[in-house]
Amino acid sequence: MAYERPIPTSQDVRTSMQRRNVRPGKIEKAKDPRRALARLLPYLAPYKGRFGLVVLFVLLFSALGLAGPYLMGVAIDRCIGGKDLPGLLNTVLLMLAAYLSSNAFQLAANWLIARVSQDALKTLRGDLFAHLQTLPMGFFDTNSAGGLMSRLTNDIDAINQAVSQNVIALLSGVLTMAGILAAMFALNGWLALGSLVILPIMYWFSRFIATYTRKGFRDLQKNLGELNGVAEEAIAGQKVIKAFRRNDSVVEAFRVRNREVYASSLYANSYAMLLMPLTGVLGSFFVIVLASLGGWLALEGLASVGTIATFINYGQNFTSPLRQLANLYNAIQAALAGAERVFEIIDMAPEVDEAMAAGAGADALGAVVRRPAPGATPARRLRGDVSFRDVRFSYVEGRPVIADFSLDVRAGQTIALVGPTGAGKTTVINLLTRFYDPQGGSIAIDGADIRTLPKADLRRNLGLVLQETFLFADTVLENIRYGRLDATDEECDEAAKLADADHFIRQLPQGYRTNLSERAGNLSQGQRQLLSIARAILADPAILVLDEATSSVDTRTELKIQKALLRLMEGRTSFVIAHRLSTIRDADRVVVIDGGRIVEQGSHDELLAARGFYHRLYVSQFKGNEL
Repeated sequence: MAYERPIPTSQDVRTSMQRRNVRPGKIEKAKDPRRALARLLPYLAPYKGRFGLVVLFVLLFSALGLAGPYLMGVAIDRCIGGKDLPGLLNTVLLMLAAYLSSNAFQLAANWLIARVSQDALKTLRGDLFAHLQTLPMGFFDTNSAGGLMSRLTNDIDAINQAVSQNVIALLSGVLTMAGILAAMFALNGWLALGSLVILPIMYWFSRFIATYTRKGFRDLQKNLGELNGVAEEAIAGQKVIKAFRRNDSVVEAFRVRNREVYASSLYANSYAMLLMPLTGVLGSFFVIVLASLGGWLALEGLASVGTIATFINYGQNFTSPLRQLANLYNAIQAALAGAERVFEIIDMAPEVDEAMAAGAGADALGAVVRRPAPGATPARRLRGDVSFRDVRFSYVEGRPVIADFSLDVRAGQTIALVGPTGAGKTTVINLLTRFYDPQGGSIAIDGADIRTLPKADLRRNLGLVLQETFLFADTVLENIRYGRLDATDEECDEAAKLADADHFIRQLPQGYRTNLSERAGNLSQGQRQLLSIARAILADPAILVLDEATSSVDTRTELKIQKALLRLMEGRTSFVIAHRLSTIRDADRVVVIDGGRIVEQGSHDELLAARGFYHRLYVSQFKGNEL
């Protein structure tokens, strides 16, 4: 179904982002990190017991990791210095047990946090996807599918990385650094004070490199996104590219983006690779300072050799968590920004169903339960009397698409809606199906305002065959059954026969069990349209909507479909948007729309005889010949 409202283009999106000073692909900081974190915590709350175990395990493996260097100092001072071989053997075994236990607790912590992360994010991902299904059509008109997919995948993955990996690294890093500083001061205050001199320098260098690395990877993500966009368009538009001989220009566009990716990747990775050797040099400088100061203290009798060895080991261990903490900043900010984007969607108001919302309540667990509102029309088979009364509607304020639209249709009538492109024909159907609600006037079916009908019940009585056919990556049979999920295989077969689709379906490799590729790319456009018609036939609706239903089939196939459609429309209220006169001529009434208003209505012959707008449209478009 085509919308009269202009859909934002990629250039529109880029312009909007530039106005808001937003760069595509940019890793942004969260606007309100505390609120984003507060929104995430309820998803982790059910697993607080396991999370408590994670914290305990991190504390244990961090403490056991600190025990190793201490035991090494003990071995040097007491066992080697005292020539105590049994004591040395026992100390070595304790060191081995400490390191093995530390690794075991670390493994357990990683496994538990991975479970907590996946369980919590499974719920969050499910909530996000479920909420997307409740949002109105206007939301999907103004938000790209790629952007929504990014929230379901990239943003959720950023949160997953922060929870499953960075939480342990953050806890471990903080505990290890605190433990090392505490152990240093406990062992020798002078050496501990000497080590504090180098720590700010190390932290400053780590932050300095991390800043440039973060900028490089932001640019890299932006350029990768643009490169993927060029590649996706080139692959999806191969027919157009080859038809207009634009292969060379597409290759050049890809080369330009590829060079940008190369430059930004080289910049980002150069700084990223610089961080490790630089912190290594600083760590070595740290060891040199500790060794020099420790040697002087040892000569003065203020420190033992074992204590110096322990300090050097602690100094080497100190650089790793410091480097991790510098790198974690960007990852945590990306996760919180991703959480904000996810909750931005979840916080959006769902599609309003007045017939259910007024009767909404909560169950014992606090979950929303929707019940029909008092006075709501109960679900039933509708007759199909439709009445539009002074309906007004606009997609953008100040730009009306439908104005003062009034139309009465009796049950069983076939109404053809015709008019120039953008006249408002499809918008009328959008309002009837409640994809949108009018800003003025009312629409009634069988005398009841459609806003008193639960949307599910209303749409159960509507059958749609849209101009843009959408089929799912499932079997042919299941795509037909989508019209009525409780239908038997035999009923699906019968619907396909009525739509004249049975013949080509049986010629497919597995017949009705043939799996369709994404968007049914292994079928022709005409075959996809036939399956869409079969789906509508199976739904057995009271009101039928055909939006250019035969626009993609040849004339011979159209004649066969026309017979099926006439049988389908018999006894049903039908709204037909079509330019082919074979459909329009059979309509009980032709309603001519221009500028959102009805300018003429009557039978095909009456309107031609009147030589008005319809006659001019007919002559200009059809030249007196049937399409």
